[in-house]
Parts: sequence; structure tokens; C-alpha cells
Amino acid sequence: MEREISGCAYAKVNFGLRVLPGRADGFHGIESIFQTVDLYDELTLTTTADKGCIVHCSSMELPENNTLTKAYNAFCKIVSCEVPGVRVELKKGIPSGGGLGGGSSDAAALTRMLEGLCNVRLSDSELDYVAAETGSDVFFFMHCDVKGRGCALVSGRGENVKKIHGREDLFLILIFPEVSSSTKEAYALVDEAFSRGKFLVSPEFDELELVYRRPPENWTFINTFTPVISAKYKDIGRAIEALRALDCDYAEMSGSGSTVFGIFSSRQEAESALKKLAGSWNCKLARTV
Repeated sequence: MEREISGCAYAKVNFGLRVLPGRADGFHGIESIFQTVDLYDELTLTTTADKGCIVHCSSMELPENNTLTKAYNAFCKIVSCEVPGVRVELKKGIPSGGGLGGGSSDAAALTRMLEGLCNVRLSDSELDYVAAETGSDVFFFMHCDVKGRGCALVSGRGENVKKIHGREDLFLILIFPEVSSSTKEAYALVDEAFSRGKFLVSPEFDELELVYRRPPENWTFINTFTPVISAKYKDIGRAIEALRALDCDYAEMSGSGSTVFGIFSSRQEAESALKKLAGSWNCKLARTV
């Protein structure tokens, strides 16, 4: 008999993202605070008689080997029970390739759904195995709460996740510039900047939570990707300036881009800014969760 399960996969933003020089294993270390916001994808999982994981998304074409199929295959390897085949209908609410972790959050949400379907609970090390097989940002989402929400200090390639109490008082305007920059390109541009001695001054890792607790107008976070990505894609810099012109408390790019966010001190101020920006930008209001 077919079973159907539905779930949400929340987006994340990076409050500060310091990229460290490349490591011998080919990865870069990062230092950041990740926090979920109330923008999300919707997943509907249906069991099938056939083995494997088939993903359908009406709004975009997914590669055959995507984050959902990777997570499914890793889950099958780590559990001792029989895992049924599944068909996943993915409804995107998180823009793809925008630095908001949509694909990684989808993978973690699917893992939680498979746990429920198979009546198993993966240990932290097993969750990390699935994340390592799927993608660096997946580590964070694997250690969010049962609804996929959370906040954490993240370091290493993303595998070091220290949960912290997240703020729920932050209202953000997310701007989605019509820019497509791959993570691979972003790191290549950062490496080029490093080779020219271009390093940004950033709070030390053990200071990040202290900065996070301050009023956002006093934040000193930096995103290593922003200067190099905005130099190539001018709309990113324009989006940041558009937010600052509306007196947001803090504006920055999330992840390796291209989504830009501005933080406002109240919902009323954020809604007012949204109305002013909507004629020129594709943008949305979000809140930290």
C-alpha cells in the first residue's frame, strides 16, 4: 500500500561568512552563523513498488543525481532495514542557486521523512555520514530541530555544527538579483583574491555569537564572497545599496550568492521597505525561525 508524507525544508541565511584558504583535501574552511528563515520548499513523498528515489519538480529541471537522490542513497547504506522506493514531488519556494541552502535543506528534510517512514532514528554520526555524502551545507540542516529550523556556529567545511539559541526578532528583506553564479566559480574568485593578498578583516570565530547578540546595526560580520562576486555581477552590489538606502540595520549577501538580505528593526519597517523595492527587484519578506 502506498504511503504519503509531506514536509517543509526551510532556507538559511549566513550571518557572516569567512572563507579560509583552500585545504589539502580540496575544500575550504568556513566560519559562519547559519540560521533558518521562514522561506521554504515543500516536499511530498510517496512510496513506490520500485526501488530508488525519483524526484519531480515542475518549476525546474533537476539533475538525475541531485541532493535528494544522494541523501536517499546514503540513507539506504546506513540503515539496516529495507527502505522502500519513493517518489518526491518538490515544490520550490527557495530560489535555486541563491546561497540560501535550498537543495541542502531538501536533502535533510527527506532524511527526516525517511526516518519516519522506516521508523528509525539516525544517530548524529549517521546523520553526518548522510551529509558528507550529499553536500557541505547539509550538515547544518541535519542538526536542526524536528521541523528543520535552527541556528548554529558552523566551521570546518561545514561539518562542525555547534547549535546556539536563534534570534526570532529579525525581519529580513531578501532580494533575488537575476544573477547565476556557481559555488565553484565563487570559490575560484576568492582563491584569486587570496593570491593577490586580498583578505577581509573579520571577527574571530569565538566572537561570532557575541556579535550576533548585538543590535544588527552594530554587527561587524563580513562575507568573503561579497567583494569578488559583486565585482563581477554588479546587480548584487546595487541590491545591497538599495537596502542601505532604505536605512536597514545591516545588509549583506548570503552564502556564495546571489541572494542579498537586509535586516530591519521591525516588521512594519520591513514591509514598508518591501513596497518601495518591489517595483525594481524580485524580493520577499522573511523572518528568522
